[in-house]
Amino acid sequence: MQARLLLEDGTLFTGKGFGAEGASSGEVVFNTGITGYQEVLSDPSYCGQIVTMTFPLIGNYGINRDDFEAVRPYIHGFVVRRHEDVPSNWRAQYTLDHLFKEYGIIGISEIDTRMLTRKLRQHGTMKGILSTGNERVEELAERLSLSSLLRDQVARTSTKSVFSSPGSRERIVLIDYGAKSGILRELTQRGCDVVVVPHDTTADEIRRLSPDGIQLSNGPGDPKDVPHAVETIRQLLGEFPIFGICLGHQLFALACGADTDKLKFGHRGGNHPVKELESGRCFITSQNHGYTVKDESIVGTELEVTHINNNDKTIEGLKHKKFPAFTVQYHPEAAPGPFDNSYLFDRFIQMIREHKSANPQRPRQAQLAETLRGELQYAQK
Repeated sequence: MQARLLLEDGTLFTGKGFGAEGASSGEVVFNTGITGYQEVLSDPSYCGQIVTMTFPLIGNYGINRDDFEAVRPYIHGFVVRRHEDVPSNWRAQYTLDHLFKEYGIIGISEIDTRMLTRKLRQHGTMKGILSTGNERVEELAERLSLSSLLRDQVARTSTKSVFSSPGSRERIVLIDYGAKSGILRELTQRGCDVVVVPHDTTADEIRRLSPDGIQLSNGPGDPKDVPHAVETIRQLLGEFPIFGICLGHQLFALACGADTDKLKFGHRGGNHPVKELESGRCFITSQNHGYTVKDESIVGTELEVTHINNNDKTIEGLKHKKFPAFTVQYHPEAAPGPFDNSYLFDRFIQMIREHKSANPQRPRQAQLAETLRGELQYAQK
């Protein structure tokens, strides 16, 4: 099956198709990871994007049930140099081709992904259209020009209802902007009582759940497309300890008066060096984002930069000068990528305990009664 990828600048790639048939458009981006393609394609932060893998061999270890970062993939296309349709791994249950057919995702292989990546690095990310049909190039170009990039990715990927992962320790409300499973996994492994809520949950609804801390998840798209999330964070800031990751980091910055901007081609992969300013240590991090907090916008706010990217010096971490709140642009839950930064979840829990110690709670019975009322009201909603 022939497939073609047409970029908005007119560049055409012709290769071999796999997965679904048809046509799909989106923002063309690249990921520099060597392994972890299943986690990449199931990361909700890629919603609406056509993902190019720079590693040349993809599909060689198949697909298994355990490595998904969401219940389904949200990507709009997958671009690889070589697609292996006969995987060899004891964990493999089916192939990449099978998965893409099930979810209507188009894949293209046998193209020069190095050339494509260099073009994106030089000119920046751009729209593209993948097609397995026989349309003329002019027809594809017209379809691409009429298409528009998604602006509602958070609503598409966020949970539609409240659910919980019970634990015996601190209660964490995880606001789901398109959360990866790895965040929930890290919190539950530490015994936290996690309540996951939709992206449009209000501050009052979160208060009724009586959290000890609030986790702001990762997610896709432009943070300025979800102003309601910024307002919710603004209302909760200072009342509860907050830890933000990726999109959560950007939303937190906006809530504190800073600004964000789009990067030329983003950071996507499991090998990005980040410097922690306080210790001077360099960590290798997993990243997936196309936006960043602007340096100059931090001036005049109550924010302090804690981490920077060693490659382009963009902001990778923030903390509030007065309130118990910190964020990182990268993914401490990794998946795929190094787990060196999972200690940040321990730091978050320690922050919660210090905050609780300095601010004694009401009697436990009253707190539990309010929590149950809040959960009941939410369930009825």
